[in-house]
Amino acid sequence: MREAHGLFVVEGEKVVSELLAANFALEALYVTPAWTGPRNHPQFHELNPAEMARVSHFPTPSSALAVGRIHRPPLPEAALHSGLSLVLDRIQDPGNVGTLLRLADWYGLARVILSPDCADLFSQKVINASKGSFARVLCYTTPLAPLLATTRQAAPTVPILGCDLEGDNVHTTQPLHDGVIIIGSEGRGLSPELRPHLTGVITIPRYGAAESLNAALAAAIICDRLALPPK
Repeated sequence: MREAHGLFVVEGEKVVSELLAANFALEALYVTPAWTGPRNHPQFHELNPAEMARVSHFPTPSSALAVGRIHRPPLPEAALHSGLSLVLDRIQDPGNVGTLLRLADWYGLARVILSPDCADLFSQKVINASKGSFARVLCYTTPLAPLLATTRQAAPTVPILGCDLEGDNVHTTQPLHDGVIIIGSEGRGLSPELRPHLTGVITIPRYGAAESLNAALAAAIICDRLALPPK
């Protein structure tokens, strides 16, 4: 439905306020009298609580609902050659994807790239979980194997690091200004077709008995070790 109309819906006072504060272009803004945010949007509409209840996705409607236009820009050529890129491979939980966008925003990463089988960037759960970072982080969706192959050939000095249970200790890995960090799904790990294009594999050392880490939690530990302030 989102793709057919080229539009997405996001609901909640906090997330709508964050999108407005980031000057994200919204097609329409619907609010109830309880809304305390700005009312100068060109497509501003006030609804009574009963009307909002009919259009809301939530059991308890919020005071704000916004409609945005889906925009999927192509990844610029040579984008991965500079800056630190966070690549998400088959991360299908929308809460994880949103948290990973928030993480990229926190560490000032240059971009986030999603494989086509990740959770949809424009789902409400992703946007809500990103806490506004959705509007600030450059995000692209593209097949990963051809992208990594091209990057490896054109920029052989750029590190392409996959995160896996079997790899070099991330705490002994040098921080990066430029590079690619690939996070796979918690259940399936990295896609096999990506492995030939890696320059290295890193891991978070395990001292206990837990089988694995949540993808967003693992990415936070890795970015805290590897991310340097942007140039």
